[in-house]
Amino acid sequence: MTRSRFIARATAAAGSALFLLLPLVSSAEVALKNPLNFSDIASFVAGAMKVLVMIAIPIITLFVVIAGFKFITAQGNPGELETAKRNFVYVILGALLIMGAWVLATLIAGTVRQLTG
Repeated sequence: MTRSRFIARATAAAGSALFLLLPLVSSAEVALKNPLNFSDIASFVAGAMKVLVMIAIPIITLFVVIAGFKFITAQGNPGELETAKRNFVYVILGALLIMGAWVLATLIAGTVRQLTG
């Protein structure tokens, strides 16, 4: 690549960058509004976990009912009973995992709030 061609491309790239970044300079004093009601990360994490738990509770309930239905429809068949037991264990483990994450997030959020004042 010749030197003049390199200079022409560099000038074009710099001009394009200036053209693309100029609107950012003109709107620099516009303050961003917080669409959420969370003022810090701790309250955001606590709120997100609360939403997750509120969504998970009906889903967990549904899957417990499905696992119970599988127990009833197994009618003593060992293979189907084993599948129903496994489904029930997975539902309980998932529920414990979600509730444990909620408790952990709540504890961490409380600790962060105490540390930051």
